[in-house]
Amino acid sequence: MAYTVVSVFPVTADTDDIKRQLKENGIDEANIVVSKSNVDSGATADDYREDEQTKGFFEYTFAHDTEMMDAYRRHSVGQHNVVVYADTIEQAATANSVLNRNGALEVYRKPSENKTDVPDGMTEEEYNGIIAKAKNNLYFLGSERVYHSNVIRGMDDPMDDLGSKD
Repeated sequence: MAYTVVSVFPVTADTDDIKRQLKENGIDEANIVVSKSNVDSGATADDYREDEQTKGFFEYTFAHDTEMMDAYRRHSVGQHNVVVYADTIEQAATANSVLNRNGALEVYRKPSENKTDVPDGMTEEEYNGIIAKAKNNLYFLGSERVYHSNVIRGMDDPMDDLGSKD
């Protein structure tokens, strides 16, 4: 089984340095995705729509955990994501450790009552940073994400055939 480690960083984070550290810790560069977020002017953190690739990535990765999906979606708007695909749980734990040391934002998840999914030797907190997903057929997060405003203005409004601005 392959593992996907998803992290969120502020826009001020040095993602090149984070990527370098991941490579130094044995993560293949082909398995590291740095995705930077762009928010259109007029879009707010509460009023935006994701591009289809971003939407598909979050829906696929967090298919069975809507709480976690909503948290990562909210925290990722206007931020950077670093996603690491690891072949083993050890690689995933190493990537998670590197990402946390570099200031990955904490995306809260309440502790579950069912701890049977957590591999031996790991705490639930450590495992929460690693999302187990097979890499085959996986949606990938693009290197640039664009969030558009949901506000329709002028010519984009099908009801406004005169093209006037709001």
